[in-house]
Amino acid sequence: MYHGVINVYKEPGYTSHDVVARLRGILKQKKIGHTGTLDPAAEGVLPVCLGQGTRLCDMLTDKSKTYEAVMLLGTVTDTEDTTGQVLGRYPVTATGEEVQKAAESFIGDYNQIPPMYSALKVDGKKLYELARAGKEVERAARPVKILSLTITRMELPRVWMRVSCSKGTYIRTLCSDIGDKLGCCGCMEALKRIQVDRFLIQDAMTLDKIEKARDEGRLGELIIPVEEMFSAYPVARTCKEADSLVRNGNPLKPEELEETAAKEGGPVRVCDSRGTFMGIYRYEEERRFFKPWKMFLNPEP
Repeated sequence: MYHGVINVYKEPGYTSHDVVARLRGILKQKKIGHTGTLDPAAEGVLPVCLGQGTRLCDMLTDKSKTYEAVMLLGTVTDTEDTTGQVLGRYPVTATGEEVQKAAESFIGDYNQIPPMYSALKVDGKKLYELARAGKEVERAARPVKILSLTITRMELPRVWMRVSCSKGTYIRTLCSDIGDKLGCCGCMEALKRIQVDRFLIQDAMTLDKIEKARDEGRLGELIIPVEEMFSAYPVARTCKEADSLVRNGNPLKPEELEETAAKEGGPVRVCDSRGTFMGIYRYEEERRFFKPWKMFLNPEP
């Protein structure tokens, strides 16, 4: 079984679940999970977690992301992108300066109402299922953050943007909100995710290339080991006497860890006395011990 994270280039037409399903066939293993849905029409970086790495899914989902998007002003659709049904077309009278000012006004915190065509659930039902049934329900606005927004090209009614944002941000809703602010409506015409945390688009591999690497015996070169995902954290080895504790996922006292760096606080990467990575621990000052946060116990002897 493979353990770690692989940087997949999701091509247009695939759902995120399609990517996982095909990877299961390529890798011949079931324990695989993606780190955040990309719409079928979108493309770009989709980190996929393998084996023990699936415990990283929630962490990577929480990371900020960067996109390149094309906004089409003057058009409104039921999905907030051009894959949906056109509900209206309106003249775009705004100047380039006005468009830039309106777009940049969304930088920072803002409350965004999720689109009906999304995988979010209301009363146990996915919004897109309700939308396809012709139903629209009230959605509460959710706080999101636009970390940066740069217009890279403008040929009205089209605007090319690069956006870095927090988790949970819908770029098509951002395009719609910008259009509403300009008074001409708007939607998203194209979307490419170019970065998720440390994962860059230039390093992403299509499924065909991953399959080819498997056939050539190079698959291991594409998988980032679980421990490497925590390379910013200091390493602490247990004393030999505490190996059984860490292998069972028990809390550890500072004196049971050899490296002094661990005694300064946490989180830390904890290995057993032989150097085998066990998991991430955080220090609890009140109890004066290191508590397991994420355990990645090696399933092999």
